[in-house]
Formats: sequence, C-alpha cells, structure tokens
Amino acid sequence: MSILINQEKVSMLKQRASETRKLILKTVHHAGAGHVGGPMSAVEVLVSLYFEEMNINPADPYGVDRDRFVLSKGHSAIVLYSVLAQRGYFPIDELNTFDEIDSRLQGHPDMKILPGVDMSTGSLGQGISAAVGIALGGKLCNKTFRTYCMIGDGESQEGQVWEAADVASKYQLDNLVVIMDYNKLQQYGWAGTITERENPAFSAEKRWEAFGWNVISVDGHDVEQINMAFKEAKQIKGKPTIIIANTIKGKGVSFMENSYSWHARVPNDKELEAAITEIEMGV
Repeated sequence: MSILINQEKVSMLKQRASETRKLILKTVHHAGAGHVGGPMSAVEVLVSLYFEEMNINPADPYGVDRDRFVLSKGHSAIVLYSVLAQRGYFPIDELNTFDEIDSRLQGHPDMKILPGVDMSTGSLGQGISAAVGIALGGKLCNKTFRTYCMIGDGESQEGQVWEAADVASKYQLDNLVVIMDYNKLQQYGWAGTITERENPAFSAEKRWEAFGWNVISVDGHDVEQINMAFKEAKQIKGKPTIIIANTIKGKGVSFMENSYSWHARVPNDKELEAAITEIEMGV
C-alpha cells in the first residue's frame, strides 16, 4: 500500500499527538481526577481522525453531512476533549474546567452540552450500538457521511458489542469504521501477575472476521499506517471495517506505559513535570 499523506502532514500529526498528550496530563493533574492510560493510547487515532480523515467543520458542528465519531470508551473523554479543543470546537483554556460540576467537559462525553460530541457515552459496550444506528440511518437516508467509532479492548467483553457487530454486518454498513484501541490492558478483569493482566480481547482479528467485517491491523501509534487504513476502508463495499489499532497503554511516558495502575491515577507535580519533559524530548 502506497503512502497517502505527505511528510509535512505526518510531522504535523505527530506534533499534534505530542501536544494532545501534554494536554491530557495537565488537564487531569489540574482537575485532580480523570483517566490517563487509555486516553494516551488513543491519541494518534483521534488526531488522525480530526486533523486528516473526517469531513467536519468546527464552525458548523451540527452540519447534516458531517462525518460522525462515537467514543464508545467514554471514560477516555479527556483525549477527545483535548483534540476537539485543538481543532477549534472550544477554547483550549476551557480544558481547565474539566470534571467541574457545571463544566461542559464532564468525565464522560455529553452530546447535549458540548458541540462536537456526536453521542453521549460512558456505559461500556453501548457506544458501538449508537454508531451502528447512525450509520444505518445514513444509509436509509441516502447520506454520504461516514461514521467512526472507537471501542476499547476491555469493553469488547460486553455482549452488546457483538450484537452490534452482527447487525452492522447484516446491513452491510460499509459507511461504518470501528477502531479498537487494542492496548491489551484493562484496569480490572482476568487475573494475571501482580503487574499484568491477561489480554482482554484475544484473537481479535479472527473474531471480527467471523462476524463478516473487513479487518485491518495497524500500529496504532503510526499515523501513516492509521491514515492508510482509513483510506483503505473507504474502498471496501458491502461490509463494515474494523481497524485493530495495536497500542500501548500510557504511551509516551515510560513510567506509565503498560501499567494498569495508570488507568485512572492522577500524576503529582513531580510526575507531571517528568512526563511533560519526556514527551517533549520524544517529539
């Protein structure tokens, strides 16, 4: 597959990813609450969606023909907010209100109060059903917009995910792309060693293929691979696509990577300083 985005765009997306990680950490630190590990693993996918792939216009967030995005793993809302702010949906300074009682930026996305959020999510397993409904509605109304949905590998243990997968295949929703944030680590679940957890979504590719989906596996931190996968999905007719994005929980900060303890831990002042320094050095 040939490279479909130029190196200037690749550099921009990488820079956005770095800035997004810093915003995630600073915002969670400021709020004294929030998730870190899962949002950090989802960064490159969301940056690629909002800065390269999706047909959107922050000045017209409810445009009928816009592409839609559903963050099914709604507890990772801070990565979505950090990207939306950079994309111009609201001022970056508003991130400082995250998780406050009257804020538009709640711990889980709320479509009723924040422009740019296409579906309220939080109850794991339910977001993909909403995305299937949106995509099916688009088909029935002869609309050309595409629907994207990010799911977690942990939430893929929910039966509703597979009911939605079955329906999407039945109705040949080739206007639907699901991305699994496959960081292979959940906070709670199957017991492993003291520092590890068993993979919550084993044989992911084979499972989705069995449900009739087009399956693409990528390095979920490689913006070129991610964007090529999105372009490939547009060429698929008669079936939905899932992109298995192989990621690292806590990506970008060495002492957070692959550690379930950072699922929802707030960095202290010293940890924040060290993390920001490491992210900036990695740019």
